[in-house]
Order: sequence, then structure tokens, then C-alpha cells
Amino acid sequence: MEPFGARWHDLTGEPVETLEVRWDNGGWTAEGRSDSLSCHYALRLSPTWQLRQLLLFRDLDEPDLWLATDGHGRWGEMNGAHRTDLDGCSDIAIVGSPFSLTMPVRRLPLHVGDSAEVHTAEIDTEMLVVLPVHERYTRLTEVRWRKETVTSAAAIEWEVDEHGLALELDGVFRRVG
Repeated sequence: MEPFGARWHDLTGEPVETLEVRWDNGGWTAEGRSDSLSCHYALRLSPTWQLRQLLLFRDLDEPDLWLATDGHGRWGEMNGAHRTDLDGCSDIAIVGSPFSLTMPVRRLPLHVGDSAEVHTAEIDTEMLVVLPVHERYTRLTEVRWRKETVTSAAAIEWEVDEHGLALELDGVFRRVG
């Protein structure tokens, strides 16, 4: 399988994120660099786009955050600590990362008009805080999606390409490559 990727800029033309996704050892590896968040990350995903592992780097050679899941909703850190607060989460969302929108889009078998609720581990890279959030994804058209945070009125909409990568988000960022 051929690797694919994307680059996003904000509406002023400043770089937001660069991404490469490749097939590697029986699963997907996604590596991204976020200029706007001053970090880079590596995600290991199953063939069906279920998260297996996240490594997040900010300013050190070693990961600042290393999370893994057993695929059944149990989460842990690299030191072996069980993260019971994240149990039940199936996805991660790096706040401010366009790629975070891709995993549920690729994984959820939704028809146009259908919705699914997803428990997500939301990561604030500045504070290095991970919190569980409850989200609802709705497929509005073949290429347009909406994500709502169930506990608030927050909602965003975006369109995707053939790989499920976001093209533009409500005037926040735009795909440039």
C-alpha cells in the first residue's frame, strides 16, 4: 500500500500540521508534526483504524506521553500504570490536530444520515492533560461529517478526501497538500 499524507495551514497561511500515513508491520502508522501545537506524534493503528498506541513528543527525544490500549477499552501508560479514567475510550483526539478527525471517520461504518457515539481520550498537548470525552459523529453526506461533544453544545463540520483526511474545518484550517 502506498503511503499518503497531508499538510494543513490556518487561514492566514501559517502551517498547522504535516502528516504521513503508511502501512507498516500489519497495521497503519501515522506520524504528524504540528507547528501550531509545537509537538509531533506517532500513532500505531490496527488494519481497521483502531488505535493501539500513541507517542507524543514536545521538546525531548523521549515521548512526553505514551499511551496504549488493548483494543477492548483498557488503557495504560508506558510505565505500566493502568489509566482507569480512560477505560472505555476507543479513540484519541489531539486538541487542534486535523488528523484526530480521521480515525473515527475511517473506523465507523456509517451511512449518510447515521450517527455513532464515541468515547474519546482528548489530549491537551500544552498542559499534557488527557481527559475522557463523549462525542457524536454524524455522516452528513458521502464526504461531509459533523462531530458534537455530547456534554456541551460544541459542534464542528468538515469534508474529507478519499482517505478520510479533513479538507477544511469551519474556517479554522485548510488542506494545502
